[in-house]
Amino acid sequence: MFENLQTGLMSAIKTLRGKGKLTEANMREGLELVRQSLLEADVSLSVVKDFISRISEKATGEAVLRLLDPTEQLVKIVHEELIALMGPVDHSLHLKKPLTTLMLCGLQGSGKTTTCGKLGYLLVKRNLKPMLVAADLQRPAAIDQLEILGKTLGIPVHTDRISKDPVQVCQDAAKKAAAAGVDVLILDTAGRLHIDQELMQQLQRVEQKLQPDQVYFVVDAMTGQDAVNSAKAFNDALELDGVILTKLDGDTRGGAALSVKHVTGVPIKFIGTGEMTDALEEFHPDRMAGRILGMGDMLTLIEQATEKLDKEAVAKQEERLRKGEFTLDDFRTQMGQAKRLGSFSKLLSFIPGMGQMTQMMGEAGVDADEEMRTVGGIIDSMTPEERRNPKMIDNSRRRRIAAGAGVPPNKISELVKSFLPMAEMMKAMSSMNMKDRMNAMRQMSQTMQQNPGANLQTPKGNTGKRLTSQEKNEMRKQREKEKKRREKEKRKK
Repeated sequence: MFENLQTGLMSAIKTLRGKGKLTEANMREGLELVRQSLLEADVSLSVVKDFISRISEKATGEAVLRLLDPTEQLVKIVHEELIALMGPVDHSLHLKKPLTTLMLCGLQGSGKTTTCGKLGYLLVKRNLKPMLVAADLQRPAAIDQLEILGKTLGIPVHTDRISKDPVQVCQDAAKKAAAAGVDVLILDTAGRLHIDQELMQQLQRVEQKLQPDQVYFVVDAMTGQDAVNSAKAFNDALELDGVILTKLDGDTRGGAALSVKHVTGVPIKFIGTGEMTDALEEFHPDRMAGRILGMGDMLTLIEQATEKLDKEAVAKQEERLRKGEFTLDDFRTQMGQAKRLGSFSKLLSFIPGMGQMTQMMGEAGVDADEEMRTVGGIIDSMTPEERRNPKMIDNSRRRRIAAGAGVPPNKISELVKSFLPMAEMMKAMSSMNMKDRMNAMRQMSQTMQQNPGANLQTPKGNTGKRLTSQEKNEMRKQREKEKKRREKEKRKK
């Protein structure tokens, strides 16, 4: 998400590096590039003006310009202002006994019905009992969709295909929920293709009669500035408590995420990052700002890993690494575990220092996810003995594996050549603490950023003291002299 915005902001900051000393003039030049990046991301013009004004005031101060590396201070300032722009956020749902009512509203196509299911699943994971209410009576398909979601997730759904009054449907659902001991009632209200008076009046009647504890506006993040305008209109009519941005895993420019809080005063509570029912995350401005600036988001990655990875399998892997064991079987297992967290490119965006790797690999013609699938096919085509000891793979074995995996034989050689130093690195990292592991990851990312299409290479051994330029020239002359001598002897024979 936000790849274009990230690229634009980082390019603007890079233009200031290497200038020797920053002046107020070239600092303003860099800030102009930041402004252009924000506008291209469809950030509201009023938001851009205020944002640049605050950064300019802090970044062009004499204290910043006197620093040894003022660009690092600029990154810090931009990071702080991004957090201030999107936050603060209250993540509490403000649940109360005996029943909490959450009302979801939004335009058609925003993912409102799917988000009801995701929110219900989130509550189930928190050991709460939710009930979904199909209050979108204008669209029969929405009722069907909610029923399917409820059946899939094991969450009760209240429907009424006869009534034409959404207020009555919601009131009946509230009585049913109270009798069934439900903790949270989630209302899936009607949507429209665009905002109209009839829709707003209907939603206002539901809000007045049901008195929901929280009202959330669900909006498609890919609609950019329109998302902000819609949120403002709904907030004027309903007094929203939060916004849920959906489809952030798509081609999202980022304008909505950066603008909605500033324009409406309503914080983003959750973000949808995929089609699966567990793809709903709490929105953290500090983590999102880190992702936008390529700083990564290790906290979210750790949270997802804790939730989704097989803890027993991870513990076994750690134990094998501590014993100095890491084979292609182990690597294949780790690849399978990583797939539970999403695509390889998504994982890279979470790791500090590797946020731009996906784009750089794309520019080098490398599809990270396709490469990982190919590697998996190659490993699966090996015998158990070959996976334990890849050094034994000779030409005949290489041809057999290549035929089984449907790749050229040189791909097998590349995998083996890459795996050996990787195995050593994994064994070394097993004894490190988290800080040392992150430093190792940063070093690896810097190497890959210099040559994103390259494989890991076996490190060179210690060759002793470094040769001076004069010694190198002497050795080169000696080699040339020896070469001429051999050629002369060869001609005599």
